[in-house]
Amino acid sequence: MAFRLPVVAEPEIPAGTDVSSTGRLPRWLKRPIPKSNSNHLTDSLMEEYGLETVCDNAKCPNRMECYSQQTATFMVLGNVCTRPCGFCAVSRGRPPAAPAVDEPDRIAKAAERLGLKHVVITSVTRDDLPDGGADHFHNCVIAVRERTGATTEVLTPDFVHCKEALARVIEAKPTVFNHNMETVPRLYRRVRGPKSDYAWTLEMMRQVKRYDAEVKTKSGLMLGLGEERGELLDALSDLREHDVDFLTLGQYLQPGEKYLPVVRYVPPEEFDELADIAKSMGFKKVASGPFVRSSYHARDMAETE
Repeated sequence: MAFRLPVVAEPEIPAGTDVSSTGRLPRWLKRPIPKSNSNHLTDSLMEEYGLETVCDNAKCPNRMECYSQQTATFMVLGNVCTRPCGFCAVSRGRPPAAPAVDEPDRIAKAAERLGLKHVVITSVTRDDLPDGGADHFHNCVIAVRERTGATTEVLTPDFVHCKEALARVIEAKPTVFNHNMETVPRLYRRVRGPKSDYAWTLEMMRQVKRYDAEVKTKSGLMLGLGEERGELLDALSDLREHDVDFLTLGQYLQPGEKYLPVVRYVPPEEFDELADIAKSMGFKKVASGPFVRSSYHARDMAETE
């Protein structure tokens, strides 16, 4: 079956909202350009070591801010994804046949040059690999820790076709294991593609704790895709029932015309309210706001106890 994007009305902007000069986005979604050359330094370092970042590939709105602070989220296993997620700007297609064996060492060297104390490693989804890239994640975590002593965070695919491979990632003892729920069950396959499985997403988070209770778990959702309030709260409750420690909530922004459209722009005060609700549910740390992304200020969250 072909993967088709839904046709919806223009995004809902709350009544009375002051919109940007384009007339399309609320003003709270306008960001200043950081006045620093560090963003160019980070960019050139990634190029020097031949590394990919999710910041660039996913067109993250926080890219310049993070680069200006000399940090980035490393994206391993290439820059071509095997999944047709409707929200993600990362290229889709047939990736290279095998992971680059020297990539863990290159990431460790770049992290050392940047002086990172907390290193976030994510990847494209590699359904073509027997272990979904789990061994590569393991090697990256070990290489970074041995070279830098930094804490580590992995933001992994779902390993839905090789569920046992999850154990290999956890064997490396990352500080934080992150996998994004992204949206509510009703919208799950529309947003994440036909191979996704909401029940396994939850079970995977619980399984991490079974493998190693010391690893913190983290998940996040994008808002504005058409989810209803009750559905969202139910999804947050599901995460807590599966012992997820940290939560991120951010505004979905359409990266291009061929991607899922924005249904609603959620105002900052609603993000604040949702943060309070999530904390009352028992999440140890919550980051909630229009520009929050899964690895935004990740070190601050990882250090929370």
